[in-house]
Amino acid sequence: MSQEVFQITVLGARGSIPVSGEDTALFGGATSCYMVRAGDETVFLDAGSGLWSAPVDFPRPPVILLSHLHLDHMVGLGMYGRMMQPGKRTEIYLPVQSDGIAVQTLERLYSPPFWPKPLTELGGEVAVYAQQFPLELCDVAIDGTEGSHPGGCMILRLRRHGKTVVYATDFCHTQQSEEALLSFAAGADLLLYDGQFTPAEFAARPLAGHSTAEKAVELMERGNIRRVLLIHHGPGSADAVLAAREAALGRENVRYARQGQVISI
Repeated sequence: MSQEVFQITVLGARGSIPVSGEDTALFGGATSCYMVRAGDETVFLDAGSGLWSAPVDFPRPPVILLSHLHLDHMVGLGMYGRMMQPGKRTEIYLPVQSDGIAVQTLERLYSPPFWPKPLTELGGEVAVYAQQFPLELCDVAIDGTEGSHPGGCMILRLRRHGKTVVYATDFCHTQQSEEALLSFAAGADLLLYDGQFTPAEFAARPLAGHSTAEKAVELMERGNIRRVLLIHHGPGSADAVLAAREAALGRENVRYARQGQVISI
C-alpha cells in the first residue's frame, strides 16, 4: 500500500437487493460493502453481497461493522471466503446491546433452515460482538451515532492521522436528523451518503428511510465536508439514470459510487 491515511474500495453500492445486467455494469449491482484500509487495519462497512469479492488476507484480522441488520447489508457474510479458512480470524460488530444478543442475532439468519451452518462453524475463526463506541483499532478511532431509518441504522465515523471518513447509509433526512449528522460529520474528508431517491421520490415516500443527492450537496456545504460519495443506489436505477443524475449535479466532489472504485485519502 502507498502512504495514504485511508484507502476505500467500493465492493458494493446497491440498495435493497443485488441486481445484474448490462445496464448496471458501470455502477455495479452488489449490495452495500466498503473496504477501508488504514495501515495494517482493515474495516468493512457493512457486509452486503459485495463482501463476496473481498480479499481474505490482511496483516491483521479485519473488522466488519454492520450499520444495521437489514438483509441487504449482511447477506454477504455467509459466502465470505475468509470465514471458511482455518486459522483466519474475522471480527463482526453488530448494533445491538450485548455480545450474547449479537451472536443470537447472526445465528437466527445463519443457521438451518436458512443457512447450512452458523458463521462460527464455517471453518474460520469468527468472533461476534456488540458495537460499543468509541472503538479503537490501533491508530484508527471509530465512533457511531444513531441515524434515521426504519428499525434504526448507525452512522459510523473513522478517524486516523487527522483524516475522517463518515458512513451514512440508509439515512432519512429530517430537520432533526440533519442537524445530528452535521454535528457528527462536520469537516469530514469523505462522506458516504445515501442518495437513493430523487427529490420527487423522497416527497412521495418521506419516511421510507432514504435521502437524495441534492440533500447531500446541501449538507456538504453546511458541514464543510470535502467530498461526498453517493451510495445505496436503487435497484431500478440503471447506469444511464445514475450518470444523468451525477451530471446534473455538476460537482466534481459529489459522485455516485461505482463498484470497484478505489478512493485514497
